[in-house]
Amino acid sequence: QVQLVESGGGLVQAGGSLRLSCATSISIFSINAMGWYRQAPGKERELVAAITRAGTTNYAESVKGRFTISRDNAKNTVHLQMNSLKSEDTAVYYCRATLPTVYYWGQGTQVTVSS
Repeated sequence: QVQLVESGGGLVQAGGSLRLSCATSISIFSINAMGWYRQAPGKERELVAAITRAGTTNYAESVKGRFTISRDNAKNTVHLQMNSLKSEDTAVYYCRATLPTVYYWGQGTQVTVSS
């Protein structure tokens, strides 16, 4: 079992920034990929950004140029730096760890962007 603990959500004005963190209970090198997903009310959960063990990143088109995913190997933590936030970024953000045969979700953290 892998525990994922997210932090950093909150309320911010449009144009502002937030940094989300996801700490894992195992070595991050044991994880194939770490991802941030989000789910807005009435919508399906969607991928926001992901980073592989090799450091390859990918982003949803809607956040490219505004969000950056990074990894702190020493702290087994993945961050999501979110800049130029928009009201449509409002959602619950979830961290996911993908291992070879299973994946785990964090509990989610609310991000609310006021216009």
